[in-house]
Amino acid sequence: MIANFGPSESATLEFKKSIAEKERACRTLCAFANGQGGRVLFGVTPAGKAIGQTVSDRTLEELAQEFQGFEPPIFPVVERVSAASGSELEVLVVSVAHSARVVSFRGVAYERVLNTTRVMPRDVHQRLLLEELHATQRWENQPAEGWDAMRLDRREMVLTLEESIRRGRIEDPGTREPLEILRGLGLLVEGDKLSRAAVVLFCKDETLLPDFPQLLLKVARFKGVTRDEFLDNRQFHGNAFALMRKAERFLIESLPVAGRIIPGRMEREDTPLLPVEALREALANAFVHRDYAIGGGSVSVAMYDDRLEIISIGDLHFGLTPEALLREHESRPWNPMIANAFYRRGIIETWGRGTLKIARLMREAGLQPPVTTARAGGAVVLTFDLPLKTPLKTPLKTPLKTPLKTPLKTPLNAGKTTGKTPGLILALLLENPSLSFSELASRLNKSESAIKRAIRALRESGRLVRVGPDKGGHWQVLPDQEQREK
Repeated sequence: MIANFGPSESATLEFKKSIAEKERACRTLCAFANGQGGRVLFGVTPAGKAIGQTVSDRTLEELAQEFQGFEPPIFPVVERVSAASGSELEVLVVSVAHSARVVSFRGVAYERVLNTTRVMPRDVHQRLLLEELHATQRWENQPAEGWDAMRLDRREMVLTLEESIRRGRIEDPGTREPLEILRGLGLLVEGDKLSRAAVVLFCKDETLLPDFPQLLLKVARFKGVTRDEFLDNRQFHGNAFALMRKAERFLIESLPVAGRIIPGRMEREDTPLLPVEALREALANAFVHRDYAIGGGSVSVAMYDDRLEIISIGDLHFGLTPEALLREHESRPWNPMIANAFYRRGIIETWGRGTLKIARLMREAGLQPPVTTARAGGAVVLTFDLPLKTPLKTPLKTPLKTPLKTPLKTPLNAGKTTGKTPGLILALLLENPSLSFSELASRLNKSESAIKRAIRALRESGRLVRVGPDKGGHWQVLPDQEQREK
């Protein structure tokens, strides 16, 4: 009976007293099709009382004629239900499902907000139209006019390919020619034309302007908890991989650290107050999901005394909300070509689980998960509360000159006996003691001879020892004299 349909109007249910309200009912059906789907019940009062009406063939014909106002066509299902036992009066139940395309009624698109139907705002209408075209026509899969492989960073392409092969996420093409690498990564369109995604991933810093001003990273350290006063403010242009490394480096420099003594070891371990892996996942999400079609867009990292904000320009799409990101949800990346390259390189592991992974890592560290906010005007903000016990580090006053080729998972703590290059070598070897001279040279953008000189100095100062043979052995990082005395 009619009681099964619910006691009151809602986001998916509306009552109409009679078929005379069929035009307004079709506006609501349009809104349902643009939302979760829903049902309109004819013959029910606004209070939810089933009064029914006489339903004839003419009644059904009038309703079907009204349905012709939907564009694109939708086909509501009409059911006839007795209003009461033994009564000849009936309630018409008209149902529609969610439509994959944006539906209008007589040229106007409608949306449902709680239990109210209203004209869909223009910006929402445009966003839904973009989502409708997403599978075939996106900003990232359009040709990068005037660009060829010579303007891309070949070293970054080779590094991506080799890491993808190492992880078993791509077959070795047997060549390191740029066009073949791009073809294997699915970044060529219309034959051998570079896609915009290829430029996002592999452009050289000096060649992207003025074509792609949105390939931008902004980092800032503010005094206090507002934006009134800067302590550090820098901007970088470059490909997504390079910008992510610079963002990570800024966080390593700026985040406070917490020290703890590990039983059985002489040195103290210093780690950032926020889990580095969670921050890395948050940055990857920002670069993968942002809207690159917005020419003035960027990824921003803002550090305050009480919080860290990671901001990417663009909206949440496909019905996602900040709350839904913390539940199991379908993965539909806004830039699937860019997301695929990040996945193959090992920067993201599983599509659709980034926010869940961040929340888990934060809880494992005894911290609250970050809060996701969708700001008006098109920006998604991930806010981490800082469990401050020590003041934030003083930011560097000089720009970052040589970003690491792979992000560090441990903070730099080389001690007073080492310079810049030796300190970076120690940090990398703490993460992976099996790195070779050539691998260290590649990641630090140095010559092998420079790496060998630095390692020789580290061994002479007692900071580094070789365990086992040259092939098959590994490095062991030792504490400096100051740490030993502690």
